Amino acid sequence: MAKIIFLLTQSLDSPSGLGRYFPLAEQLVNLEHEVTIFALHPSYDELKKKSLQVNGVLVTYVSPMHVKKSGDFKSYYSGVKLIQITLRATMQLTIAAIKHKADIFIIGKPHPMNSVAGLIARIFHRSQVILDCDDYEAGSGRFNSKWQKSIISAFEKWVPKQVNSVLTNTFFMRDNLISWGVNPDKIYYLPNGVDISRFQPPEQQEVNSLRNELGLEEKKVIGFIGSLSLPSHPVNLLLEAFQELQNDDQNFRLLLVGGGEDLSTLKNLAHKSDRPECILFAGRVPPEKISLYYYLLDVSVDPVYDDEAAKGRSPLKLFESWACGVPIITSDVGDRRNLLGQPEAGLLVKPGDPASLAQGIRSITMYPDFANELSLRGKQRVKSYTWDHLVMNINREFQSLIAKIPHD
Repeated sequence: MAKIIFLLTQSLDSPSGLGRYFPLAEQLVNLEHEVTIFALHPSYDELKKKSLQVNGVLVTYVSPMHVKKSGDFKSYYSGVKLIQITLRATMQLTIAAIKHKADIFIIGKPHPMNSVAGLIARIFHRSQVILDCDDYEAGSGRFNSKWQKSIISAFEKWVPKQVNSVLTNTFFMRDNLISWGVNPDKIYYLPNGVDISRFQPPEQQEVNSLRNELGLEEKKVIGFIGSLSLPSHPVNLLLEAFQELQNDDQNFRLLLVGGGEDLSTLKNLAHKSDRPECILFAGRVPPEKISLYYYLLDVSVDPVYDDEAAKGRSPLKLFESWACGVPIITSDVGDRRNLLGQPEAGLLVKPGDPASLAQGIRSITMYPDFANELSLRGKQRVKSYTWDHLVMNINREFQSLIAKIPHD
């Protein structure tokens, strides 16, 4: 058994926190490791309970996050306030890492705050350190100034060379890491996956009730479930595609579930469409309710451009859609074709092309047999991407690192 500490710059209800880091931690507990998470929270000063035990994982929030979240909206600090928040977070994560000895520290994303803490802890405790790169940070982040992007880019290239092992969830990022001088032998591919327990079929009565509440009875429902942040999720492409679909069939509805800094922008775009009442914004929903919204959908969509942000991302909605049996549309960008397998457990359309996206939606909604086949393929494909399956493979690397820890 090893003591493992995660150092995160986000809360566990954020996409990576909920979809990657917590299920990874939970499965490590199931393998009889002792796991603690030190993290940041966007509403830290308002939290009544900053430490809690969840399914065997001890979670402690130590400082405010570098973004603010209020309801469905997210905003960013800038200037002096951002520097203050960053320094406070760095100090608190470092203090936590020094106070709590671990065999392995896992830095979740190569951000300055947790990277500094993890590398100092490595020296102080002579621990092993793993860095997880689940995004191309410099290519997908939202930056208020060039100096912010420069700092993130510098850490993203420097930190991987300082740690014992690097995990990444895309081959695009693996290639980037190698080009930055990281030894290929210490890079391990760990794709995103799904905590299957979160996506069990809800009661049909509950689905019907929500469908009625949203006015979706006998409608063809196209959905996007995720962060409304345009640099990484160009939902504007889906809005354009939906405009074309409405010209064909008045029975289509578009359901957008999630919040983010571009919520107002997308609502403005929706308001300018021919039938804005057909575009529904559900906002952020509790994690335990996410599957309920998937079960409303006829089609789930991962809209992307062929850019670095998309190449560096392993879309959680792909695995979640499979788990819920919802046909998904995406594009041949980054790892997506490889993830879909053969025969493909999803439909690939031309990236950045609303017309191609609209045609893909028609192909699924007009042909039930094709939709059912995609659903069946997804349910089969997801078995290889459950977190219990994924962590069994990576546990061998954890055991190898534990064996290298010096003992007095």
